[in-house]
Parts: sequence; C-alpha cells; structure tokens
Amino acid sequence: MLPTRGIAADPRPPPVNWKTAPFTAALYDYAVQNRILSRVGARVLWGYDIDHLRDAIAAQDTSALTLDIPCGGGIAVDDNPRHIAADISPTMLKRARRRTKSLLQTDIYALPFGDATFDACLTYNGLHCLDDPATAIRELTRVLRPGGTLTGTTITRGSGRDPLITLLQHQGSFGTPGTVTDLHTWLETADLTDITLTPSGAVTAFTARK
Repeated sequence: MLPTRGIAADPRPPPVNWKTAPFTAALYDYAVQNRILSRVGARVLWGYDIDHLRDAIAAQDTSALTLDIPCGGGIAVDDNPRHIAADISPTMLKRARRRTKSLLQTDIYALPFGDATFDACLTYNGLHCLDDPATAIRELTRVLRPGGTLTGTTITRGSGRDPLITLLQHQGSFGTPGTVTDLHTWLETADLTDITLTPSGAVTAFTARK
C-alpha cells in the first residue's frame, strides 16, 4: 500500500463546480474523450493542437509510480496499478473507472500521501480550474521524490483568449489561470528545476523536476 498521512479536511470549498455539477463534468469528459470533438474544440476555443497532449500521454513511463490529478475521465489513464488516478469529482472518477481501478477521490490541495511518494505527477488541464494553482503545485511537489517530474498542461492568459477565460470564470468552470510567466514563477517557487514551458495557443504544456 502507498504511504499515507492523516490530513484534516481542507476547509475551503472548491472554487468551481466540478465536484457538484455531474452534468458539466460528464459533458466535458465526453468531448475530451471524443477525438473529433476534442480536436475541433481545442483548435476553435483555444487555438491548441490536442495531438501535443496525446503525444505527451503516449510518452509516459509506465514503470514510474505516478499520481494523475485531476484525472478527469481518465484520458491519461491506463490499466496500470502504478498509475494512481485521482480527482475531486465523483462523476469524473466514475467515468475513469472504465479504464482503471486505481482511483482515489481527493483534494489536490491536501493529498493524503507522505512526502516523496511518487516518481511522477501529472496534472493535465486542471490548474486553470483551481483558485490557487501555486498551492496545488507546491503540494504536488511535496509528494514527488527527489528527481521526480511534474508534467502537465494548463490554459494560460495572454494569448488572445482572455475574454473566454473570464466568461468561464463567471460561469464557475475556471478558477484563477495565470500567464505563462506566472506558471514559470509557480514552478520555480515550488523549488522545481529544469522547467520547460511549451505554449500552443492558449494552452501551455510544462515539465519540471524536483
């Protein structure tokens, strides 16, 4: 079993409605999992080539003990007991169960794992849904082993899609996305190194090492 630690429940409510809006979660996951819809949607909404995401997922090290949060409906998941898929949304976890049984409902701000547990952490398309991405990055860094990698994608401000980002914030789907510069600062402040940022439209892919 993975080492865990007792953590008091985070008193902050989720800033967005992914946990309590099953229809929104299911609709989003359906679109992401559908290759045609996801390709068109990513290009039209965000100017993003979603093949970059699929290539990153295909390049994962399946031997690494990996935490994938938020896992959504399991786009990055395979049936591998060393890949732990976690999310705050019961709907997303129910959909991810089609791909794996290694599932955990938890809050990214308060992960129930000891320090230096994982070889890798993945966070695809999740940071922009959070009210405090910097804190989430620090928590992901905490559970990484020295030499471990943090990999992910997030929507960032400053690429011409800011009005859409603001609309989705008002709707309750987005938290507090930052710019590419903000993302670099968050990673650097978490004491991560070898930071690589790769913008594509409004989406920035990132990797960093502990």
